[in-house]
Amino acid sequence: MPDGTHTTIGQPAIRIDGRAKVTGMARYASDEVVANPAHAFLVTSAIARGRVRGFRLEAARAVPGVLDILTHENVGGEAEKPQPMSGGDTTTTLESDRIWHDGQIIALVLAESFEAAREAAHKVEVDYEAETPAASFGSPGAEEEVREAGEHKDYKLGDAAAAFAAAEVKVDARYGTPTQHHNPIELYTTTCEWRGGKLTVYESSQFVYGLRASLAKQLRMDPGDIHVVSRFVGGAFGSRGGITARTAWVAVAARRLNRPVRLVPTRDQGFTIVTYRAETRHHIQLGATRDGRLTALRHEGWEVTSRPSQYNVSGTETTARIYACPNILTKVNIVHADRNTPGFMRAPPETPYMFALETAMDELAVSLGMDPVELRRVNEPERDPATGKPFSSRSLMPCFDQGAERFGWKRRNPSPGAMREGEWLVGWGCAAAAYPANIGPAACRVTLTAEGRARVQIAAHDIGTGAYTAIAITAADRLGLELGQVLVELGGTELPAAGLAAGSSHTAGICNAVAKACEGVRQRLAQAAVTSNEGKLAGLDPASLTLSAGALRGPGGAAEALPKALARAAPGALEVYAENIPQGLPPESIGKVYQGQMAMSRGHSREDATTYTFGAQFVEVRVHELTREIRVPRAVGAFAAGTIVNPLTAYSQYMGGMIWGIGAALHEATEIDPHAARYVNDNIAEYLIPVNADVRSIEVIMVPEQDSQVNPLGIKGIGEIGIVGMNAAISNAVWHATGRRIRELPIRIEDLL
Repeated sequence: MPDGTHTTIGQPAIRIDGRAKVTGMARYASDEVVANPAHAFLVTSAIARGRVRGFRLEAARAVPGVLDILTHENVGGEAEKPQPMSGGDTTTTLESDRIWHDGQIIALVLAESFEAAREAAHKVEVDYEAETPAASFGSPGAEEEVREAGEHKDYKLGDAAAAFAAAEVKVDARYGTPTQHHNPIELYTTTCEWRGGKLTVYESSQFVYGLRASLAKQLRMDPGDIHVVSRFVGGAFGSRGGITARTAWVAVAARRLNRPVRLVPTRDQGFTIVTYRAETRHHIQLGATRDGRLTALRHEGWEVTSRPSQYNVSGTETTARIYACPNILTKVNIVHADRNTPGFMRAPPETPYMFALETAMDELAVSLGMDPVELRRVNEPERDPATGKPFSSRSLMPCFDQGAERFGWKRRNPSPGAMREGEWLVGWGCAAAAYPANIGPAACRVTLTAEGRARVQIAAHDIGTGAYTAIAITAADRLGLELGQVLVELGGTELPAAGLAAGSSHTAGICNAVAKACEGVRQRLAQAAVTSNEGKLAGLDPASLTLSAGALRGPGGAAEALPKALARAAPGALEVYAENIPQGLPPESIGKVYQGQMAMSRGHSREDATTYTFGAQFVEVRVHELTREIRVPRAVGAFAAGTIVNPLTAYSQYMGGMIWGIGAALHEATEIDPHAARYVNDNIAEYLIPVNADVRSIEVIMVPEQDSQVNPLGIKGIGEIGIVGMNAAISNAVWHATGRRIRELPIRIEDLL
């Protein structure tokens, strides 16, 4: 806007889709109405490595209502395997008889009812040719390789080995994080319907254009003949970022039956038919002077992936640029095992990699006899240590200062075990949080009607973060309307394309596109007003006119009601289409989004600046002196993320991330049978997550920050940052309470006995 005025951006607003969600009117993928659907049920492998010799289907086919059973023997050539979003190749399902991992899809049973399909699926008998699987790190047969190229960059600055050898104070330690699974509330459902050679897919997605393009390749179709609908998403966290194998086979099933087919997998199947957070190992070496200045930083990571995949998250992109250090060396390795292919899971690189670094920094502070907050202040860089580029903004220490003040950090006795209350040992810990300020290209269509209402159309995704409301806020702000005067339509390939809702990039990408389209509306209205022969705005500079409070306004109080201004610019409704291509991306990037390709300007990829969001986590833990039960009575997180579009949903995002961080530190781990390479707690009963009793007090501080360089609206993503650092802060607090340094997550009672 010419005057840069914000009227609704930054003001708390309740979700505009909230009523639909709490009344059941919001339609998720399995709620979409189709005529006479058949029901599908998956048959998954009972071994982790080998081949399918054959099926015995007589008992299954005899179940009343069974319509068909799909296996590699009858449909194997009807679809290609899905193309992963990153990391090269991936595993197959019905394309062949090969078994890559436990729980792999090997058959699809179709029936008139869900119950019949389930009963028949349980009666499918499979003959296997089993081989001995490798489950994880250290398993016989697991294959390790260095990840040297592709989607991450390793850094080699100075001579880290020599600097570490000569350092006055050193930390040399190894850390580990477990396999973790998303477990969103909404199951991984898919409904497919064919009409005259055209396919409609109802499936929760973080990128409907990407799902459409990938499915078209699998089915050897024109993408224009596929329509994907994902109006609401019941949790994603990365699990719905890319296509998985199930979608193509549901489409094949619907084509074979010539009727819609609906698949609702079970909770345990969700552990193996989609992605998860890979298990990681880390080796950290820190060298420092006696006054705490880092002289060497070496971070080597290992990540588990499937046999054919090259997928890795490579969090050294962040750990190499957090602290000032002249000698940095990073390296990432992947270990191939007989597992399903991992993928993105909220704060994918930073959650495991920052745990290792921030725990090591706490160990360094202990070795130095230095306050952990002050250690970070001493190592605050003036520029990006990895590249030498300036930061567009960097508010790490303001976050630490405000968080420490609210938490009461000055009262901390630094000696481990020195703080207690009755039978409880009290520990205080802190850690830094960091996540790149990413942004993707997006297109948007805004229509302004004679009634003074706006319709915003964009194929964006609300994965529970409040995207509907953020878009409405942006449009209302730029068009001078009330929030209730804006209708938002999301989640379908009939709408202008938006990129992947991931990497904390979506709000920045879509809101800047919406603002650009709204600016086009303002320009059209202003041009028509100033070139008119009548009206108070005639002859004025069009750049001086703004939209606010339902009117087009000029300097000196001159104004014209919106309906009158609109009537002059358009006979009915005024429609403007706009494309926003973030700085650092080529002009063709929006075309790639329409083609279903991921395009994103990452926080460390721009030529002019490094763009990051920063935060600080402070945690109090209590450990019972006898039972070693661990409690987290309070936590304070302080975050600086530029323009906050909606503080109400932003607070919820931050708080949810912090709670998830408690789970990452103390609860969450997918247990793996080391001999069978099978997940053994693949259900909500035994996959532990924090509940109300585990979360006493969570405080969020939104540290004010303006960043005009990161993007025109100054928005930095907040979806990921809330979890980063929480696991390390809790680990550091456990050390402070007990004197026991636990370097592998999750921290359980048995680790402290």
